[in-house]
Amino acid sequence: MIKGRNRNALSSDRSTAGNAAPFDTALHHTLTYRLHLLHKMTDMESQRRYLSELQLTLAEGRCLATIGTFQPVSVNDLARASNLNKAQASRAAQALVNKALVEKTIDPVDGRGVVLRLTPEGQERWQAVMDLIHRRNSAIVSCLTHAERRTLSDLFDRLLAHAETLHQAHDTRST
Repeated sequence: MIKGRNRNALSSDRSTAGNAAPFDTALHHTLTYRLHLLHKMTDMESQRRYLSELQLTLAEGRCLATIGTFQPVSVNDLARASNLNKAQASRAAQALVNKALVEKTIDPVDGRGVVLRLTPEGQERWQAVMDLIHRRNSAIVSCLTHAERRTLSDLFDRLLAHAETLHQAHDTRST
């Protein structure tokens, strides 16, 4: 039971979630709740697939994808780009170093930090990770038409830009 409502009532409400009024106050109709739910559901399947197909944890897979895309990359930049906190990114990066998929070298600019790059074996595994990411994304949006996918992408771009503006405005007020 969820505050006097049973699960069937919640799941039947989900089917009308797309028709919710703009100011609907039901938790399960809010954008943040629905994004979090989608995130959790897709992460669970991604975790399962990373382990079974690539012998990597979800964090390792994300970090390998990020390092391969943006190399050389610092641990701080890795954390930001892979949407992990610094401790998670550091642990995943070290696990990738231990698996000989990533090499860690002294940052030539800073001298105090390190940068991460793929090894030749890491490059091969990165391609497998990217293939998995593309297959997962295709499966997730397969219920949408091409036009709906384009619209969704455009809407996400707008929402992300707006969220960044709000974040920057908050940072400016905080300092």
